[in-house]
Amino acid sequence: MRVLAALSGGVDSAVAAARAVDAGHDVVGVHMALSRNRQEYRTGSRGCCSIEDAGDARRAADVLGIPYYVWDLSEKFEQTVVADFLAEYEAGRTPNPCVRCNEHIKFEALLDKGVALGFDAVCTGHYARIELHEDGTRELHRAVDLAKDQSYVLAVMGPDRLARAMFPLGEVASKDDVRAEAAVRGLGVSAKPDSYDICFVADGDTQGFLHEHLGIRPGEVLDTDGNVVGRHEGAYAFTVGQRKGLALGRPAPDGRPRYVLDVQPVTNTVVVGPAELLTVTGIAADQAVWFVSPEPGAWFDCAVQVRAHGAPVPGRATATIDDAGKPSGVVIQLHEGLRGVAPGQSVVLYDGTRVLGQATVGSTTR
Repeated sequence: MRVLAALSGGVDSAVAAARAVDAGHDVVGVHMALSRNRQEYRTGSRGCCSIEDAGDARRAADVLGIPYYVWDLSEKFEQTVVADFLAEYEAGRTPNPCVRCNEHIKFEALLDKGVALGFDAVCTGHYARIELHEDGTRELHRAVDLAKDQSYVLAVMGPDRLARAMFPLGEVASKDDVRAEAAVRGLGVSAKPDSYDICFVADGDTQGFLHEHLGIRPGEVLDTDGNVVGRHEGAYAFTVGQRKGLALGRPAPDGRPRYVLDVQPVTNTVVVGPAELLTVTGIAADQAVWFVSPEPGAWFDCAVQVRAHGAPVPGRATATIDDAGKPSGVVIQLHEGLRGVAPGQSVVLYDGTRVLGQATVGSTTR
């Protein structure tokens, strides 16, 4: 097959590309330039996609002996991932930019462009497994290394794009094994630190980034009785479940910590309260992406995960339909309470290690 290997400049994507070469595929490496101002992604950035990463990706391609290109996807990235990030926070929701990047960049813009150029599949360094059955159907599963599993952020890709994806690292036992393999192959990124945080927030100051782009909007912090207990510079900078950075002027009567319970963008208000009020027992989500064919109205048991590295909890779910009669959302009942679920988060449903579907949290029931 002709395979387009997404080279981020890290060790995972380099080893994944190497394995695709070993499998006999015709591999071409491509690095995605996602920033309009490359100086924003400076040395010391804790995210991915820095200017140094492009050089590391090129050197990895040279070692592997494969062609290498840089594709400028910065405009698409700005219009989809960054714009969505700002709009969601402004609406009082909590987005996951890695989910949006996988949806709109790696498995939409990159894959679609690759297919148009005659490539059969895109290969990435994500930790997830694809199980192929005799009838040709594919399933997305958790990686063998559960500590590195990335099926949560990949669930948004859906079955059609899964059919053109390759995840060569899904079966590896640990990240240490990947680093050791990279060293044996002579890849200079074998000891490169992992990227973390939001790539377009280079200094890790998400609140500062939001203030810079959305402006200062002073408002009140209220307790559950409606008493003013503090002030803020923008309700958009808070998320459900947040404890730090509240700067409350009045302590709780019982002296216990308080958490963000609700963000109300219309009134620019943040509501805080005790931890037990964060527990939700139900979730309604929309924009569903299914890897199975659920029967609307029929309930099924599943495991529910609402954070990239959060622990799944048992529950049951049923698909909801849109005006055209197609599954469009999901209603979830949790067998155990789950804390700090915020509108805008991605919720992924599992059957064991298999991904059943993904949706975006719209509302919760406490």
